[in-house]
Amino acid sequence: MARWGRVDYRQLQRLAKKMEKLERGEFDKFCEAAAKELAARLLAKVIKRTPVGNYEDGHVGGTLRRGWTVNTAAEAESGGRSNVKKYAESLNIVMHGDVYQIEIINPVDYASYVEFGHRTANHKGWVKGQFMMTISADEVDAQAPQIVEMKLMKFLGEVFDAD
Repeated sequence: MARWGRVDYRQLQRLAKKMEKLERGEFDKFCEAAAKELAARLLAKVIKRTPVGNYEDGHVGGTLRRGWTVNTAAEAESGGRSNVKKYAESLNIVMHGDVYQIEIINPVDYASYVEFGHRTANHKGWVKGQFMMTISADEVDAQAPQIVEMKLMKFLGEVFDAD
């Protein structure tokens, strides 16, 4: 003789509500937060790698380094500084299909020359590039899967542990 007991569907209902939370845009928020964290990490690396000029008259530069967290070259020249994490949070995210994209630029005119190299003033020599953005971007690209996986596990834990 088969014996049937009572079935409690409350757990399934709670799971369904948690799954709805993922559908209601929480996952988009997660993706945006992950993109901004990766941008902040990239900025921290590129700023550290960006050279600061030491000039013959004794003053020390820094315009190019400050350029990573400002919107205009004038802000960089005036000494404007920004908190890297706060600046990354302010960056716009653009969606291209299912890709979240953040554009990081340095508005200082000579940034590309320092990045990729340039001819000397007399056009007879070459100043090697520093590749501060290229190297930093490659490092963050290599670390991104682990960073995103850790954030995703934390996010899913918060979604499914919350009642």
